[in-house]
Amino acid sequence: MELTSELQEKKIFLIEGLKKTYKNQYDAIQPLPYVKDRLYCVDKVFVEGGIEVCLAPELTRGPGGSWERLESYKSVYTDFRFKSKRRIIQGEPGYGKSTLTLQLAYDWCNDVWDSPMKNVEILILLRLRQLGRVKHLFGAIKSFLLSHEPRVSQHDIEKIINSCSSVHITLDGYDEYPGRDSNDDDVHRIIKMELFADFDVSLTTRYLPDNLRQETKRAKLTGFDDKARDEYIRKAVVGNKDEAVEKIKQRLYENSILADLCQVPLIFVMFAHMAHDQRDVMKFKSVTQFFKHIIRCFYDHLNRKRKLNDSRHNRYLLVMEHHELDKIAFEGLNKRNQQLSWIKTEFRERVGPESYHQYILIGILVEEDVVSDDSTVDNVLFTTEVRFYHKLFCEWYAAHHLVTLVKNADDIEETLRFLDPFDLQYLFRFACGLDPDAGKKLINHLKSLPGVILLPSSVSWNKLVMSTTYDSVKDLCSRDVKIQEGDSALLQRSTTQLLEIASNNDIPISCLHLDYSSIKFEGDTIILRSGISLPILPTVEKIHIDGSNVQTLPGLSYGNQYRRHGDAPSANHETLTEKDTLNLLRYGMKCRRIKELM
Repeated sequence: MELTSELQEKKIFLIEGLKKTYKNQYDAIQPLPYVKDRLYCVDKVFVEGGIEVCLAPELTRGPGGSWERLESYKSVYTDFRFKSKRRIIQGEPGYGKSTLTLQLAYDWCNDVWDSPMKNVEILILLRLRQLGRVKHLFGAIKSFLLSHEPRVSQHDIEKIINSCSSVHITLDGYDEYPGRDSNDDDVHRIIKMELFADFDVSLTTRYLPDNLRQETKRAKLTGFDDKARDEYIRKAVVGNKDEAVEKIKQRLYENSILADLCQVPLIFVMFAHMAHDQRDVMKFKSVTQFFKHIIRCFYDHLNRKRKLNDSRHNRYLLVMEHHELDKIAFEGLNKRNQQLSWIKTEFRERVGPESYHQYILIGILVEEDVVSDDSTVDNVLFTTEVRFYHKLFCEWYAAHHLVTLVKNADDIEETLRFLDPFDLQYLFRFACGLDPDAGKKLINHLKSLPGVILLPSSVSWNKLVMSTTYDSVKDLCSRDVKIQEGDSALLQRSTTQLLEIASNNDIPISCLHLDYSSIKFEGDTIILRSGISLPILPTVEKIHIDGSNVQTLPGLSYGNQYRRHGDAPSANHETLTEKDTLNLLRYGMKCRRIKELM
């Protein structure tokens, strides 16, 4: 459609208005929520973590399909194998989905030469959690992206966008979208290609929406590996000061219990900045202890800022006054459809004005304007909602209330009926660390659930988290430890963490079994299908690759003990390629106590 000269001018206003809005967003990255005067441009802190794409010819909803690691997020948009008008980018909370969308917005606004957004006429980036009951895209654009631009109306936006040859729509946070249970809105029509079928659309989410078109392509963010962590420290914390970089990395290595947590970019970012800012020793025996330290840092910063010296008063605020916050957090998670945001006035009334102000001030809670349910098409109204800085903080406070409930509950199954341990793993881990007695009840409850964490390794691992002793690690590692294709990401993460704890404390690992179908090699690094890297294990004695056609020859050292079966592999075995065999040998050479690879 040819635009009139008036609309051509309004198109300029529209693009300038969008860029102004996006700049305000991407210039406000806050690595430490309690340091509100230290904001960064996204391009100064953005580091690419792991990203994989599913290359299955048709949409797959589970972990199946052929997943391949990409070198850059840009390949999601440029790799011909991933060509599609609809792309889903999945990731757990804190894995950088929203940060990635802001980097794309930065690229578009600044005409970054090698960005996939380079030749896009108009980029629309909407945070779905803010939309409330707004059903129509153009109304959402006007309300959230161009409310400051009176020269461009909703009707103008519709005409201009429909005239463009290249539009990219990014819908951020489908799992937090208030209208996700309804199909009667533009968001769902766009996802299903019933609307704007010729536009490129990216959707970020934790889980897949229903009724996706088969041509929809999937990518997933897998978190920070060592390379990404090193890059972030240099880029955003200390610069290219090798000694300072190594000090921060050493603090992480000294805390093997945090290995899985620091795969989460948001958590590692906080750890890196705290490790740089604090000179005292940071040694943690459990995830619970680490999170206590994070919360204490929030309050310590507030005290320094206010120049409060009464530590007893601060401890009272920290320990005694968050019971209602605990309850609210638990109520939000223990629902069929989790509630992760609340109306400000109602939330404030429950916790009390003074406590609410404090939570906002130190960064545990954040406020956000969303469209009110009372809005109409002609009169868009806003209300202020409040949410936790990150879902992990919600799980932390909910764990305190969970402990109280579990200790007093006659029917624990009814009390926890909506708590999914796969989705809320840290809620259970925090609770086990906060109270060993409650932890025992929780472990027994988890063991009773069908299909949930039934393997002995997982139960023992939870006992380890609860007790923070190494006796259970020694017992576990004296037997065979298995990582299998059907294991959940939680179980794989738990098992690798346990193995790393054993190696870091010189505990022998008798035998590690790996399903060949559950791993892949990137050089001499072993990557599990969940995206988790298997750490180097100096104390492992045997590694068996199950489900492949490789065997050992008796009496030979691990360096030359591979041979092929003469017969063709059976249907239950895959061929271990020569390249993978070589990479496995290289991995084994780094495990100094290895006696057998097969």
